[in-house]
Amino acid sequence: MKRTLLLLLVCLSCAAVAQRPLRPSDVYKLKSVSDPQLSPDGNWIAYVISTPDSAKDKYDSDIWMTNWEGTESLRLTTSAEGENRPRWSPDGKYLTFLSSRYETKSSQLWKLDRRGGEAVKLTELKYGISDYIWSPDAKKIALIIKDQESVDDKDKKKTAPPIVMDRYHFKADGDGYLERKREHLYLFDVATKKLDTLTRGDFDVDNVVWSPDSKQLAFVSNRTPDADRNANTDIWIMDAVKGATLRQLTTWKGADTSPAWSPDGKYIAYLQSRFDDFNIYDQPYLALISVTGGTPSLLSQKVDRDVASPHWSGDSQSIYVAVEDDRTSHIHSFDLAGNRKAITTGEQVYYTPQGGMNNRWVLISSDPHTPNEVYALDSGKPRRVTHIHDDFLKQLNLAAVKGFNSVSKDGTVVGGLLYWPAGKPASEKLPLILWVHGGPTSQDDYSFDLTSQMFAAKGYAVANVNYRGSNGKGLAFSKAIFADWGNKEVMDLLGAVDHLVKIGAADPNRLGIGGWSYGGILTDYTTASDTRFKAAASGAGSALQLSMYGSDQYTLQYEKELGVPWKNLDKWMKVSYPFFKADKIKTPTLYMVGEKDFNVPAAGSEQMYQALKTLGVPTQFVVYPGQFHGIAVPSYQIDRLNRWTAWYDQYLGNGLNQTLPPKK
Repeated sequence: MKRTLLLLLVCLSCAAVAQRPLRPSDVYKLKSVSDPQLSPDGNWIAYVISTPDSAKDKYDSDIWMTNWEGTESLRLTTSAEGENRPRWSPDGKYLTFLSSRYETKSSQLWKLDRRGGEAVKLTELKYGISDYIWSPDAKKIALIIKDQESVDDKDKKKTAPPIVMDRYHFKADGDGYLERKREHLYLFDVATKKLDTLTRGDFDVDNVVWSPDSKQLAFVSNRTPDADRNANTDIWIMDAVKGATLRQLTTWKGADTSPAWSPDGKYIAYLQSRFDDFNIYDQPYLALISVTGGTPSLLSQKVDRDVASPHWSGDSQSIYVAVEDDRTSHIHSFDLAGNRKAITTGEQVYYTPQGGMNNRWVLISSDPHTPNEVYALDSGKPRRVTHIHDDFLKQLNLAAVKGFNSVSKDGTVVGGLLYWPAGKPASEKLPLILWVHGGPTSQDDYSFDLTSQMFAAKGYAVANVNYRGSNGKGLAFSKAIFADWGNKEVMDLLGAVDHLVKIGAADPNRLGIGGWSYGGILTDYTTASDTRFKAAASGAGSALQLSMYGSDQYTLQYEKELGVPWKNLDKWMKVSYPFFKADKIKTPTLYMVGEKDFNVPAAGSEQMYQALKTLGVPTQFVVYPGQFHGIAVPSYQIDRLNRWTAWYDQYLGNGLNQTLPPKK
């Protein structure tokens, strides 16, 4: 019985088309597919494909279009600067997008006639546009623009001015140091090209939606006196004219986000947080409120799962959302009384439903052997529309992927995924890499995972484990690690390893561990708790959590969860135990960071690298220049994969005899 899982994995693996294993250089062949948009007549789907450019060592995003049947696909844009945010004009005549193409100095709005021809620039602003949305009558476009210095003014200066901050939340990964520059709402007249300012002040505007009659706008904003210190976003409504008075629609002290106006104009569906204060473990409800105000209905209150991306059906009778469950994400609909219906099922993920007219929907979907593709829902049945990766995937013999459950020492049942290398017999005990997801509030699911597939291609069994703190199993499961980091998660990770050793999948003498972000943090927690791992890779992690206060972007979370260090030092010291128990770590560990990471700054890895170096434990520290928390340069992604596999090969001895890439 204990070999059942392995036998099934081997059978699945044998069904694959065997040509060659996945290689790190395949990063250049893997495309990213996102943001599908259904045309008003329901006959065309626009979407974005981001393609690695090996010559320029960057990703280039372009707008594509396919017909509803998926039998005809067209590339619509080709500029080197890239395009994003495709949106159909409500009359169906045009497709618009954002781009800084053709030497435009900032992101502007471009318009493409769907019948053909070259795109023309619709806006000529000194400032870059962050987002936009057409009015239903196609006469106006609401723009989101961030307060900023104009590009022309920047060009005139030889030396950048000092960055001056007085905010509580003063830094963010990718954005850098934060001054009081806010995202505001503007109104662009398509015919006259007149631009009106609709909002001002020391607050941000986000998630803008139009009323169906094109007379009003709803948006999300936190207008409390010190918005950085709480999560109190509300939905506001205003007439779509300059100088209009704002009306506060929601009054919940927590977060109200993602408004969606019903086609009949009567309601706004949105997401309401469960907690009335900031909490990273929050899993919001789908809520419904009349546009005139009143007490909202919590439609998903009986569903103990994350919901996201609310979108109305064309008849205003139901709301479609993505619901995250154990290792899956599926599309569900809720009627106005809160009755729920599952639209998609199976070991696959579906998300970002969009459309709704004539009962047609488009969304993104992936499975363990297929990266993101565009899918259609036609009368509730999912159908794959794009086949962007087919030619690439035909070359590969990918690992089989199967879910498993393990039981931690306190009796908690934990879900995971096991990647079994193609062609490996069930009787063989393989070196195991425990690859830990970040977050912690995310999960490993039945979607395509390049990193885990890459390790399996090198001959490793790979385990992804949804430890406590992860999404997919309800609020209590996620919140179980509140102010107690590195305890229950480590228990769950070790319980999964014990299970895989017991069923004969993992060689207990050749165990590796690694991860990025909170996965890197948990790597340090685990190796400080258990010496059985022979190799580790801690990416963008930290261990001396006390030193992260004020260094990263999570001060609000720290104060809500752990309290301030000068009053709660014991808690801070407890969650910093990997650094203070560094002498217990015997595992050779590879540390990696992005140089400009403000999410988990490089100091977190530098400290652990220095500690292990002092202690004589084999270690190496790799810095990717100019990178934020996510490594965005394709050659760096390849380098990282090569270094990870070479490190594991060196210390787990799986026979490939790779050497580490050279220092640069």
